[in-house]
Amino acid sequence: MTNEQDKEIEQESTKEANIELEEYKRLAEESIDKLKYLQADFDNYRKKFDKEKESIIKLANENLIKELIVILDDFESSIRLTENDKNKEGILLMKKKFFDLLQKHGLKEIESLGKKFDHNFHEVLCKELSEHDDDVVIEEIQKGYILCSKVIRPTKVKISQKENSQDLKRDDLE
Repeated sequence: MTNEQDKEIEQESTKEANIELEEYKRLAEESIDKLKYLQADFDNYRKKFDKEKESIIKLANENLIKELIVILDDFESSIRLTENDKNKEGILLMKKKFFDLLQKHGLKEIESLGKKFDHNFHEVLCKELSEHDDDVVIEEIQKGYILCSKVIRPTKVKISQKENSQDLKRDDLE
């Protein structure tokens, strides 16, 4: 009987050990799952933080470049007002170097002359009767710029109004 009792005791302790082992396995799996979730949350947090940081840097660059565009306008004015060819050449060179620097940071001029008016890129300051089709940009009053595919300053333009369309409007009013 002692052998049988020993076997029963051994079997019962084995059962208890197996139950205990299963419980530890379950706890270990739960802990691993929690760790995976925490790691995923941390990765998401890090990605969000990196995006916010990048956004802040872009915004800071955008604000700086907006302020520097005024200097480009000053170069344009100086070029127009300078009569001496050597001085004009020097100003053109400085403007080109300055603009090249800004281009390295994503700045581009908006090309407008001869193109159809687009409210996303242009701001109309005036219209002029012309032989061109309606709403074609015939003069750039102030250059516009795009920074990394975002318009940071629209081009201020004069657009055409067809002479015939003006006559039609007068006829409609009478």
